[in-house]
Amino acid sequence: MSATTTLHSVSVRPALPADEEALGELDRATWSTLHAVMPRPQPPYDPFFDERHRPEDFLVAEAATEAVTEAGAPDGSGGTRIAGYIRLVPPTPLACNAHVRQIQGLAVAARARGAGVGRTLLRAACAEARRQGANRITLRVLGHNTPARALYASEGFAVEGVLSGEFFLHGRYVDDVLMGRSLAP
Repeated sequence: MSATTTLHSVSVRPALPADEEALGELDRATWSTLHAVMPRPQPPYDPFFDERHRPEDFLVAEAATEAVTEAGAPDGSGGTRIAGYIRLVPPTPLACNAHVRQIQGLAVAARARGAGVGRTLLRAACAEARRQGANRITLRVLGHNTPARALYASEGFAVEGVLSGEFFLHGRYVDDVLMGRSLAP
């Protein structure tokens, strides 16, 4: 008998150093030509956290899961697992830019896609940016990443610029789309 996994509640928390292995695995598992400008990671893998990618820069989505049998009965193997992450940082070290936060990475596990995890992480990042005193939030997304662009637009992000043909990926030029939104209440 096979089992399926159902996501239940999703919660967001700050990342912890102990999340490094799980986040590294998630990052490698979600690598895609849809959003990546770097080559696919190859072993030996670099650490997920380093001096530029600190645990305090990340919010982590955890999802309570429940595995059920084909008959729909719980099989007792549920639990809480990391379902995604978002990285939120100041875009520059300049004091004149301190009112802005930038999303520099968003990943959702395949098992959690379509369950609102990405939207939950975006909303949590906006709330955290406000808590940090920011009044704007920005991001960059590849022009061909239609699903991500639609999600961002649905959460109030607007296209603020396009760097046409900014990247040459897999034999074609791809636009870098700059999006942003106000964090004013």
